[in-house]
Amino acid sequence: SAMFTRFFHAWERRLLAVDTNRTVRPFEWGLDWLDGETGGHAPPPDRLQAWSAAALSASDWFEPGPCDDYALQGDRLTFPSALVTPHQCNNTVQARYFPAPQTGRRRATLVLPQWNADADGHVGLCQLLARVGISALRLSLPYHDTRMPPELQRADYIVSPNLGRTLQVNRQAVLDARRAIAWLRDQGYHDIGILGTSLGSCLAALTAAHEPIVKTAALNHISPFFADVVWEGLSTAHVRAGLEGAIQLDLLRELWLPISPQPYMDRLQDTMALLVYARYDLSFPVPLSRRLIEEFRQRGMPHQVAVLPCGHYTTGKAPFKWLDGYVLVQFL
Repeated sequence: SAMFTRFFHAWERRLLAVDTNRTVRPFEWGLDWLDGETGGHAPPPDRLQAWSAAALSASDWFEPGPCDDYALQGDRLTFPSALVTPHQCNNTVQARYFPAPQTGRRRATLVLPQWNADADGHVGLCQLLARVGISALRLSLPYHDTRMPPELQRADYIVSPNLGRTLQVNRQAVLDARRAIAWLRDQGYHDIGILGTSLGSCLAALTAAHEPIVKTAALNHISPFFADVVWEGLSTAHVRAGLEGAIQLDLLRELWLPISPQPYMDRLQDTMALLVYARYDLSFPVPLSRRLIEEFRQRGMPHQVAVLPCGHYTTGKAPFKWLDGYVLVQFL
């Protein structure tokens, strides 16, 4: 009803206002972030367009290559990222391992938290998964936690008005996720799923689309396009402020297609997906979520849908966080 809508939208805006350290960063094409970019003297948008199109058609863009340099100390797993960025601290992947007590079935889930999650984000969810017999590996996204350089207060370098950097850092997250899944496989797990929330959900969808080991994906807050969420979402209004006047949404959507679920839908045919959205979400606008669900329906792809009776930020508040956790864990 309109009353509920007003109530939740007001609550969402209050929760958003808690963080006062959002910075509007300048618009940049970010060509310096693009490996092997050879556009010569063409204008930057054309060069980025060509690079983006090549990335979409390249079979190995999300291919991390083998890694034999994993280190597990206590519950901390570290390994080198397949993509080297200019920030040394970001090039070592950090993950926390929550092994389930041994049962006959060797099941594990890789957990990708939301944008700007702190080191404790989703730890409760991982502990819950381990309690029900599913080992969990929680990945810190690029530029989060210990991977954040000292000049940052927020994980701005993974979603920002720097277009090339945003492409590469989200690609890095998928490469990291695939290496993490390879490690789980090497531990003897044979049923491996993935769970992602918000930005993590987009990255989980990309990972599931490119990693044949993953047979199950729980996608918590969803959209077919990366650019549209940034452009329309409440959480990313400061990013849009940096983009506006420099680029139109249509071009941005095209340039950021390589990090959007939409072009890879056919690759999710064999993955059982849980699609979760929140009825009063202002950060992942509901029409975008419904559009992704419609894609699954039209293609006859295996999926389940869960609708939470709250908004984006309120998903993290009681009682909704318990409902969300129940839905995700029950599915996995």
